[in-house]
Amino acid sequence: MKQQRGFTLIELVMVIVILGILAAVAIPKFVDFKSDAQDAAMKGVAGAAASASAINYGGCAIATAASAPAKCKVVSSCDSIKQALSGGEWPAGYSAAGTGSAVNGTVMTCTLSLAGYTPATAVTFDVVAAGN
Repeated sequence: MKQQRGFTLIELVMVIVILGILAAVAIPKFVDFKSDAQDAAMKGVAGAAASASAINYGGCAIATAASAPAKCKVVSSCDSIKQALSGGEWPAGYSAAGTGSAVNGTVMTCTLSLAGYTPATAVTFDVVAAGN
């Protein structure tokens, strides 16, 4: 009896066909990583801004006249919360807009945007007015 030492040509072709079908089905699911990454980055920046706002408001609440400049940044609009972020600026291409009262302790709802990109859903975050 003869023992088989490899695969036949038919078996190899069938494996290649099956891999081709799997690739044709799977590739479209992984192509759209860029928009998912941008959505996640926008949510991260919005979370950082909301956190910076809460920390800044807390710093303003406990600041004394001598320590006020170091612990308290004036936040009177959605865009001005960038002063409380590391570096004092929005990351490149980002901006925030919204409406609300600039009275200390009031909450403004802000919408984050990235130049040249429209997210699937609007990315919003809350900013607490402080230092006014």
